[in-house]
Amino acid sequence: MSSSGNGGGEAPRILAFSTNNISDPGIDLAGSAHMNYTPSVVVLPVPCSSGIKPSWILHGLDAGFDGIFIAADGTDCAYVPDCTDRTGKVVARAQELIKERGHDPRRLKMAAICSVCAESFVSHVEKFQKLLIDVNTS
Repeated sequence: MSSSGNGGGEAPRILAFSTNNISDPGIDLAGSAHMNYTPSVVVLPVPCSSGIKPSWILHGLDAGFDGIFIAADGTDCAYVPDCTDRTGKVVARAQELIKERGHDPRRLKMAAICSVCAESFVSHVEKFQKLLIDVNTS
């Protein structure tokens, strides 16, 4: 499998898709509360996690991000009642494309992050970063 992103001692670069109404406030809270997480996370807000296109995920990996994190709406989505199912299908399709492109499928992670889930976000990012370090060195 090919390795994307950096291979050196730098922190893995993570592109995080964050939803405007649900996960973005939680991620912002992590920053305003000065919680410690890697500055190599780039947050890209989207209206709803079910609207993320698998091709965007692939583009992020091809552009050099080591991992893609989807901070999903979960059951709190204000747009569609089946957001969790739809987002799951996005992730499943993206996993297929990631494998076809020769990337390690562990480079994609999804978790529901709520508007007050700052600690949860930091924990998920830290664990994902450690996983990506292992993926980059294998």
